[in-house]
Amino acid sequence: MLDLLSHQARRLAGDWFLLGMLAAVLLASGYPGLGRSGGLLHLEKISNAGIALVFFLHGVGISFHHLQTGMRRWPVHLAVQTLTFALFPLLFLGFRALFAGAMPAALMLGFLYLCALPSTISSSVAFTGMARGNVPAAIFNATLSSLVGIVLTPLLVGLIAQTQGQGLPLLDTIVGIAKLLLLPLLAGQALRPLLAGWVHRHKAVTGKVDKIVILLLVFAAFSDSVAAGLWTNYGYGLIATTLLGATLLLAVVLGLSTWLARRLGFNTEDEIATVFCGSKKTLASGVPMAKLLFGAHPALGLIVLPIMFYHQVQLFTCAILAERYARREAT
Repeated sequence: MLDLLSHQARRLAGDWFLLGMLAAVLLASGYPGLGRSGGLLHLEKISNAGIALVFFLHGVGISFHHLQTGMRRWPVHLAVQTLTFALFPLLFLGFRALFAGAMPAALMLGFLYLCALPSTISSSVAFTGMARGNVPAAIFNATLSSLVGIVLTPLLVGLIAQTQGQGLPLLDTIVGIAKLLLLPLLAGQALRPLLAGWVHRHKAVTGKVDKIVILLLVFAAFSDSVAAGLWTNYGYGLIATTLLGATLLLAVVLGLSTWLARRLGFNTEDEIATVFCGSKKTLASGVPMAKLLFGAHPALGLIVLPIMFYHQVQLFTCAILAERYARREAT
């Protein structure tokens, strides 16, 4: 077990994306004038184009054949979507009751946002494959979750945020998200027959586009928040609080998703797809969507902090879990 933890720690230490996020936060903390709105780099002018490009490439990469294959396991789909869009928001209500007054309002809003996000496509499918689970079902569920999330994520955030005295222009937000995320996705799917081969041949480059765009968005969000007093107002104890909250949520969901899959009598392959798709939350869609949902909110960096930490904790934990599943399947 210690060797496995050590292996995962070394793997994360060599992850350029994780190191890039740390560098973005540190650079924004030291030089917020570079990336803030209206700052030297004017990142706000290129962010929307970057987001549209990311989702266009996602559309090109989605195989309709795999989606058709995965459609057949409807009990798995129902379980995953229930975990993603019902269980997580219910857990937030308990989380809010437990930690009310213990964290800033913007950070609590960030945890609400985390709980309302759809699943992630890439890591859900990758970990399901690593664990020898039902990959077609994982592809279908992760893709369905991303599409449903375009409407449900702002709806859930808006409805629950109103109970905290924070409202959102729901219709305008949903339309804005659909234009920026759904239209490029559909365009990419329409052009898949022409571009899929080219994208696959250049996967070493195209596969990094979404991560580069996320790093720019994280840098811009933190630059705005640091300029608004993120560290001077809250201090670095905030990091420990956010990490604890993200880890707690993941642990509860992993336990409940495993229990649910076994309660429903799923075979091991379907259980794996349920656990990995139902516990994941997307950073790739989460950061761009946050920009649309919360606009020029001065604490946007604080709002996206929970999903940043959750993303890393879920990668570390699910890599260990996938290897355990794979060993069990091999025996």
